Amino acid sequence: MILVDSTIVSTAMPAIMNGLDTDINGVIWVNSAYLLAFAVPLLITGRLGDRFGPRTIYVIGLVIFTLASLWCGLSGNITTLIIARVVQGLGASMMSPQTMTFITRMFPYARRGAAMGVWGAVAGIATLVGPILGGIFVDTLGWEWIFFVNVPVGIIAIWRVLLKAPELERHSTSFDWLGVILSAAAMFALVFGIQEGNAHEWGPFMGPIGSWHLIIGGLVLLGVFIWWQSATRAAPLVPLRLFKDHNFSLGNIAIAFMGLAITAMSFPMVFYLQSVRGMSPTVSALMLAPMAVIAGVLAPLVGKNIAKFEAKYFAVPGFFLFGAGITVYGLILREDTPIWLLLLPPVIMGVGSAMIWPSVSLAATRGLGQADAGAGSGVYNTTRQVGAVLGSALIALMMESRIAVESEKAVASMAAGSAGAPSGVGSSEMGSGSAVPEFLHHAFSLALGQALLLPGIVAMAAALVALMFRKGAHKN
Repeated sequence: MILVDSTIVSTAMPAIMNGLDTDINGVIWVNSAYLLAFAVPLLITGRLGDRFGPRTIYVIGLVIFTLASLWCGLSGNITTLIIARVVQGLGASMMSPQTMTFITRMFPYARRGAAMGVWGAVAGIATLVGPILGGIFVDTLGWEWIFFVNVPVGIIAIWRVLLKAPELERHSTSFDWLGVILSAAAMFALVFGIQEGNAHEWGPFMGPIGSWHLIIGGLVLLGVFIWWQSATRAAPLVPLRLFKDHNFSLGNIAIAFMGLAITAMSFPMVFYLQSVRGMSPTVSALMLAPMAVIAGVLAPLVGKNIAKFEAKYFAVPGFFLFGAGITVYGLILREDTPIWLLLLPPVIMGVGSAMIWPSVSLAATRGLGQADAGAGSGVYNTTRQVGAVLGSALIALMMESRIAVESEKAVASMAAGSAGAPSGVGSSEMGSGSAVPEFLHHAFSLALGQALLLPGIVAMAAALVALMFRKGAHKN
């Protein structure tokens, strides 16, 4: 449910823009608000699972997530939808760390790779089901149903968890509330500053409080947060001793890069397929389906065999293939690119994705004992979501800036040959969610392709991080 709701919105973004009369920045905030509310509490929700039991916290999060989904579907304006998505993200933050806690605490190391493989396959299936379901619902019932569908699924899931999920041992722990406040303030300042900076043309550094001040303030707060985690005598929100484990540290960096790349890649692809090529939401989702199908099939196979080899033997080529696939997609994006050619990069990305999820998860949790499972999974999931939040903010910046630049070039070129050329076009052309005017097809294709280079390069950089994984001891 969590991953489907992260991907299902991307397919419906043009429809939401049209239905709620908003622009690119507004609709990307629908996703960013969810990811931000998801990421910030993950550190403490992992600890809540240790204290009150992962099953209890999981069910509470599932109830919140399900009710918030109903609220999202009933939203009549963009502000209400963003607020509902915040609540939905809070529910997701309670659920997510418990999944890895269950795997780490229930499975010995020899069997953990297979469990992580199934976990990775579910992620692959979600990236397939989300966009396709989103497309079908938008084409038939309306964008609201991408949220309504969670209600019956949530009810069934609550019933099954209460019936089947075991109660695990609880570990008494205190909470670092100052750490919660510092981390939340730092993340909000960074993300809001990055995403809103381009909308307000960044503005001068001197003068009223603006984006640059928020970004710098966020970095300062992040530094204070890290200092506090090392200084506090109470149970810290992020036990810095976890980062003495070489693979845990590198695994967190790698998964943050993956979170950024996988979140940032979907927006330009969907806008290109729907707004430039004129595809319906369903067809545009099917264009990206090869990635999810291949990832869903291969991830369990990788998981079953990964314990026999070093994690980096899967992670390094996986990150390289995933990043190369995104980069190639960006380079071939033109208004007349053959459809068959657009289907090839998602195949490469699917192979890479299947190799990444189980290998990085296993490498990061290899050295965690039972007592650190909740804290470790909370930190790991947080870094992945921090990457996703930054990816959402950065891709909004990239898309708006590149669309504005390329659109101005297109208008200037037309003006040179025609006195009646249109003016004042840019990213606002997509403000209503309608198709892009034909004379801007080349400019938009080029701009969206340039935006895709960001997640592509980041994913390939993660391959260098994974190359440093060590074959170390593990704890059951």
